Amino acid sequence: MELGALNVVSLPDLIEIVPLEKPVRAEITVPGSKSITNRALALAALAEGATTLRGALWSEDTQVMVDGLQRLGFAVKVQREPDEICNRAVTVQGFGGKIPTGGTLEKPLELFVGNAGTAARFLSAMVCLGPGVYRLKGVERMHERPQEALFDALRELGYCIDSVSDKLPATIHGSGPKPGASCCVSLSESSQFASALLLCAKAGGWRVNVVGENAEESPYVAMTAQLIEKFPKRGGEFQIEPDASSGTYFMGADWLLRGPQARADSLVSVRDWPRSGWQIDQHFTEYLPPPSRVSRRNQLGDGIMTVIVLATCHEPQAPAPGDSNTSNSVVLPRGTIASELTPLRFQETERVKALRAELGKLVVAPEEHILEDGDSLHILPCRFHGRPTEIETYNDHRMAMCFAILGLKVSGIKIKNSACVRKTFPNFFQKLAAPPPHGLGATILDAPSGRRLGAEELFAH
Repeated sequence: MELGALNVVSLPDLIEIVPLEKPVRAEITVPGSKSITNRALALAALAEGATTLRGALWSEDTQVMVDGLQRLGFAVKVQREPDEICNRAVTVQGFGGKIPTGGTLEKPLELFVGNAGTAARFLSAMVCLGPGVYRLKGVERMHERPQEALFDALRELGYCIDSVSDKLPATIHGSGPKPGASCCVSLSESSQFASALLLCAKAGGWRVNVVGENAEESPYVAMTAQLIEKFPKRGGEFQIEPDASSGTYFMGADWLLRGPQARADSLVSVRDWPRSGWQIDQHFTEYLPPPSRVSRRNQLGDGIMTVIVLATCHEPQAPAPGDSNTSNSVVLPRGTIASELTPLRFQETERVKALRAELGKLVVAPEEHILEDGDSLHILPCRFHGRPTEIETYNDHRMAMCFAILGLKVSGIKIKNSACVRKTFPNFFQKLAAPPPHGLGATILDAPSGRRLGAEELFAH
């Protein structure tokens, strides 16, 4: 994958994060939003004329989306940007809702989506508008992730989709727009199903009804609707803002290093922090210190994983006698309850179980402090044993980054398969190790040898 800015070697299979001794002052740049980039790529392909996306994330997830568009016959030009090595200016030549290329029943056009949920769902809807037969497949985990609600909606619109399990791999028979066709889609497992349909609705002439009481990810549907409204319809330029979820690691690290009861202003900032309202994780700092309750449904997105990990280090102060914010009739739970986590179970890994298992390796009496109850995790303040501990990432970029941040405070954390951050943030460990003010100045070791890794070794290919 063409990603690096340096002549780098691969990240070692096992790295160790050395705790920092004191807070640092830094301004970090993070790459463009993955969620916005892949939505914008779809909209650019469906627009009329050439659209240039500036600040677009260039990582595994967005590159498979670009590769998919190119295989469909779209001309895509990719140029480096000077301020962030994992951003690109990407120009897509759109054809006004038409898909240029398709395969045949005997030889479907093959599209590989890796483990990118956005690419898998968005391309599934897009190819329905095409002139032929398409075969979508990904890695093993992507073949386990749900697609049924999307496939059912596409069938309701009148398209033919062949899949043994209603998951990938799947063969989709494109038959062009179907003006006036309508469908319903539920958000119960993923908002990406609704977003995929909404992105293609105008080109397809579809009426899409988003239904279901259990709208866990509705902020991402709102993001899609707002992008559709603002996106240039006949070519032009579109600026993609930094990824708020990626920024949560550095804002979380700042709180962690300043101390659980820190009251001073943040010493770490993220350059051009998003304020559009499109990314729900732009509100992350409102949940520091970790509150008694936080919901994945409408308060945080993937940033809730960062809060869950940080909550292990948070011991809430008892309210002062006579505090007007307390009430004898309201007893807040000790620790942090992260609720409505069902979407996390269907992502890169089963994240609820993964968080519980890996946090449990680090703490004394995990069965008393890391509690799973239905779709919630209850995290009580923990005592860490400090022994060298290998953290399994399950090939999940967010697991790797969350536990790397915890390693800045908790000794002994060794992270397996750290290169999985290539999915959305290939230079994450370079940012962690870069000296302030452009990084946090962390020491990262090759765990087996104890050798300090240089910047050229910390890029995830």
